[in-house]
Amino acid sequence: MNIFDIMGPVMVGPSSSHTAGAARIGFVARKLLGFQPARADIALHGSFAATGAGHGTDKAIVAGLLGMRPDDPNIPLSFQRAREAGLSVNIHTIDLRDAHPNTAVLTLVGERGRTLVVSASSLGGGRIRINSIDGMEAAFSGDLPTLIIRNLDKPGIVSEVSSCLARRGANIATMQLYRDRRGGLSVMVIECDQPLSPETLEAIQLLGGVVRCIYLNLEEG
Repeated sequence: MNIFDIMGPVMVGPSSSHTAGAARIGFVARKLLGFQPARADIALHGSFAATGAGHGTDKAIVAGLLGMRPDDPNIPLSFQRAREAGLSVNIHTIDLRDAHPNTAVLTLVGERGRTLVVSASSLGGGRIRINSIDGMEAAFSGDLPTLIIRNLDKPGIVSEVSSCLARRGANIATMQLYRDRRGGLSVMVIECDQPLSPETLEAIQLLGGVVRCIYLNLEEG
């Protein structure tokens, strides 16, 4: 435990879980999409649904989608800023089975029709966990540079990805593997100790069997 676990994050809003964590969920979802969405459907579960309006959870998630950090003073104005930016927002409640009480499901649509569905939970102290991306299981926080690789479930591809990272001096901190079925689609979630270069990301994307590679580094613009 460090001092930030005790004091909580620097933030705008009354709650580290319902406000700061919610803003971080929106911010990470925007990063995963790759740009600001044109439309966002935000489904709030559990405590997020019950007390989120009073804690500004809805405004915080929208603020994150607009690129605001948890300490941005414009978070209370996020609905207005969304209208000005052309971001259409629909917010409602959802009842999820066996989900953390502070969970949101974000369905994002870009201007060119690209969609992304993210389920994420706020764990307290501003910390979050991404639970799934487009229905595929994933468990990561975004604290480290993170690769989310969707690939064909075939022999050797994990070794190819790890070798590609090693050749370029990237050290793997954690690796998680998920698949929908044998021989179907798989997901690798790889957290690295160092930021990854564009050349490294391009090399991974060109590997045989890689369908899509998403890179998340919250310290980069």
